[in-house]
Amino acid sequence: MGKACSCPNPLTYFATRTNKPTLLYLIATSFLCTLSYLAALWRRSGDFSPASPSTIFPCTTPISVSVAAAAAADDPAPPLDFSARHTWDFHAPPSAADRRPRFPSCGANFSEYTPCEDVARSLRFERERLVYRERHCPEGDGERLRCRVPAPYGYRRPFRWPESRGAAWFANVPHKELTVEKKNQNWVKFRGDRFVFPGGGTMFPNGADKYIEDIGRMINLRDGSIRTALDTGCGVASWGAYLLSRNILAMSFAPRDTHEAQVQFALERGVPALIGVLASNKIPYPSRAFDMAHCSRCLIPWSQYNGLYLIEIDRVLRPGGYWILSGPPINWERHWKGWGRTTEDLKAEQNSIETLARSLCWKKLKQKQDIAIWQKPTNHVHCKINRKVFKFPHFCQSQNPDMAWYTKMEACLTLLPDVPDNYIKAVAGGELARWPERLISVPPRISSGSLEGITEDTYIENTALWKTRVSHYKSLDNQLAEPGRYRNLLDMNSYLGGFAAALVDDPVWVMNVVPVEARVNTLGVIYERGLIGTYQSWCEAMSTYPRTYDLIHADSVFTLYRDRCEMEDILLEMDRILRPEGSIIFRDDVDVLVKIKDAIDGMQYDSRIMDHENGPLEREKILLAVKQYWTSPAPESDQ
Repeated sequence: MGKACSCPNPLTYFATRTNKPTLLYLIATSFLCTLSYLAALWRRSGDFSPASPSTIFPCTTPISVSVAAAAAADDPAPPLDFSARHTWDFHAPPSAADRRPRFPSCGANFSEYTPCEDVARSLRFERERLVYRERHCPEGDGERLRCRVPAPYGYRRPFRWPESRGAAWFANVPHKELTVEKKNQNWVKFRGDRFVFPGGGTMFPNGADKYIEDIGRMINLRDGSIRTALDTGCGVASWGAYLLSRNILAMSFAPRDTHEAQVQFALERGVPALIGVLASNKIPYPSRAFDMAHCSRCLIPWSQYNGLYLIEIDRVLRPGGYWILSGPPINWERHWKGWGRTTEDLKAEQNSIETLARSLCWKKLKQKQDIAIWQKPTNHVHCKINRKVFKFPHFCQSQNPDMAWYTKMEACLTLLPDVPDNYIKAVAGGELARWPERLISVPPRISSGSLEGITEDTYIENTALWKTRVSHYKSLDNQLAEPGRYRNLLDMNSYLGGFAAALVDDPVWVMNVVPVEARVNTLGVIYERGLIGTYQSWCEAMSTYPRTYDLIHADSVFTLYRDRCEMEDILLEMDRILRPEGSIIFRDDVDVLVKIKDAIDGMQYDSRIMDHENGPLEREKILLAVKQYWTSPAPESDQ
C-alpha cells in the first residue's frame, strides 16, 4: 500500500483550529468580501461603461454593446440576435474593391477578335485549299491575349426571338459591307439604327421561306424524319433561321472571309452558327450526324481534290440523309450567262458531280429548276458490291469516323455499320425515331452498347436528372426562367445532351460541346437525339465571334481541365464569347468554385455560390455569375 496522504480534510479544517487568532482572521476576511460586494453594486448603478465585448470576444457583434447601453439608459433592450457571425457569407455581393478589374480591357480594335481565326495571323499559312482560313490558334503566352474583349461602344441587348430573326442593332455589328455587296439579293439591309433581314439569299431572292417550301415539295420536311441539318457556306444563315419554324435545327457555318461578319450576323439574329470551312481538316462533327446537308451557291469545289469535300459530307450524313445543291452548276442552261462561265465548263462540272455522287452510292432523287437533291443509301450492302465498278473512293480501313478534331480529311468512303443478314432495307447503325420522340428515345449508339460505360438505364436516369437540375437553375436565375430573355446557349461539357433536352420547350437553342479531352465521345448521341453540337478543346478559343452567347453552362469543366491549362485562360475565353449582362452557371466542387469566384469577381461579374439541388450537404455547388454591362469608350470624335 502506498503512504497515506498527510493533507488535512478541508471539511474538518475549522473543527480542529479554534484558537483566537484564527477567529479574528475569519472575521476580517468576511468584512472585506462584504465591502467589495457593496462597492461593486454602487459602481453598476452609476455611469460606468464596461469594456466593449468585442475587445474581449472578437466574434461578438456590436449589438451586445447596444443592449448594455440601452439598459444603462433605462430603455427597453432590442431583441437579442443569436445568429452565427463567424461563417463565410457566400450570398453577399462583392465589395467595390473586390470588383476591380483583374484583367485590363483590350483595346477597342479587339472588339471582334476571334483568336483562332485572326485574319492577320492566318496570312502565315498556305492558301492552297483555303488552309489559311482554318483554325490556327495562338501558341504560348507570347501570342495569347490576357485582356477582356470589349463590346463596341453603344452595344445594346439584342432583340428577342422571334423578332431577332429579322432585325439586329447596327451598334452590335457595325458593318455595312454586305448591305452593299448583296443589296440585290435581300441578304441584309440597313435602316436607321438597325439591320433588317428580309430572308433572302443568292439563290433565293424571294426569301428563304419560299425556297424551303420548294424543297418541301421534293422531300418531306414536316413529318419529323428530318431534324438536324448542315448548311455549308451559310451567308447570314437565313436558310437555317426559317427552318426553325419547321422544327428543323441547322448547324450553319462559313469562313471568316471578305463577306465581313456573316456568321456574326447569324448569331446576332439568334440562329445557330460557327466559323468554319471545308479545307484540309474534317469539320468538327461526328459521323452519321445530319439528316440533311445544304449548299446554296456556297462556292465549294465539290468535284476537285478527288471529291474530298463531298466525301466529307457523306461522312457526316446519316444513312438515308439528303444532300441539296442549288447554284452552279445546277440549271446551268438557264443561268450560264449570268454566271460568266461557258456552257462547256458548267456542263462538265455537273457531270463530274453526278459521277462522284454515284461513286458514293448516292441516288439522285429530283432536280427541279435551281434545286437538285441526292439521297445517301441506308446501308452499304450494295455499295460494297459496286466497288468492283467504282474503284474509287475505296472504303476507309482503320479510321475512326467520329474523330474530327484537327483530323485530316481522307479521300476514302466512311463505311456504315453492318446490318443484320445484309438486309437491304435495314438502316445502318439503327433507325432513328421521328421528332419529337427522337429526343427521349434511347439513341442507337447507346442501345447497341458501343459507348463504354453508358447503358440505357444511364441514359434514362441522366435525362430525368437534368430535368430536375434545370428546374433548380430556373429557381436560382429568374432570367433563365423568363421566356425569351435568353436565346443563344452554350453547354461546355454536354455529355448526353441532358441540359439542352430539358430546355427544348423554351425559345432557346443550345450549342452542345463535347470536349475532346472527355473520357467518352458522346457527340454522336447528341445528334441522334435531334440536337446539335461540336467538338472543342477549352485550352483553345472557340470558332465564334465575341458576344455569341446569352448563357454559358459549365458542368465540371474546370475539374476536367485541372492541370491541362490555366483556369484564367478558360475564363477569359468564356468572357469573350458571353454577351454583356449574360450569365454563366458553373457546377463543380466547392473548392474549385471558390477559386473561380475569386477570379471572376475581378473580371466585372456579380456572382453567388449556391447550394446543390439536393441541399447544402453536397460538396458540389452552383456558382451563378452575371457579366456587368461595359463597352469600349466612346470614339474621341464623339466625345
